[in-house]
Amino acid sequence: MKSVHLIRFGLPGLLLISLSGCGDGGIQDVSQWMKEVRQQTRVSIKPLSEPKKFTPFTYDAKGREDPYSTNKLAVALAKAKKDTGTIRPDLDRRREALESYPLDNLRMVGTLAKPGLTFALLQADKSVFQVKVGNYIGQNLGMVVKITDTEVELKEIVQDASGEWVEREAKLELQETQK
Repeated sequence: MKSVHLIRFGLPGLLLISLSGCGDGGIQDVSQWMKEVRQQTRVSIKPLSEPKKFTPFTYDAKGREDPYSTNKLAVALAKAKKDTGTIRPDLDRRREALESYPLDNLRMVGTLAKPGLTFALLQADKSVFQVKVGNYIGQNLGMVVKITDTEVELKEIVQDASGEWVEREAKLELQETQK
């Protein structure tokens, strides 16, 4: 019974599938269109531009000073030391208490004012110190140059990569405590 059922429904389905593969599926139309487009299209290639003319450079160093001569470098270094030698820290002076703390560990907590003199109150660890203009604080030879109600301005003297002393500015801003 199953074989009769298979022949009755399977055979016509198989014939139908095999006949559908016999058509071209529109491939002829696509092939014809591509052939027409190839015939109508003109290929245009821009001509290459003329190459630039190369003129060789001849280096003639006769009669000129060698840029890497030791004499020239020694003169330049001596001049540089003479020009930048004006900034020098006073390493012989007596150190102040707040110079042992980095600026990150110091907090400005307030100010005190007397006629003609203003003090900044700086906290280091659990102690509070009075600082006036001219005092040194921080580990980079920082001298207090200005005190306002909200900040302390410093000029630090540090060495740059070449070993020369340079000045840089720093600030400590008022830190308000939250209750």
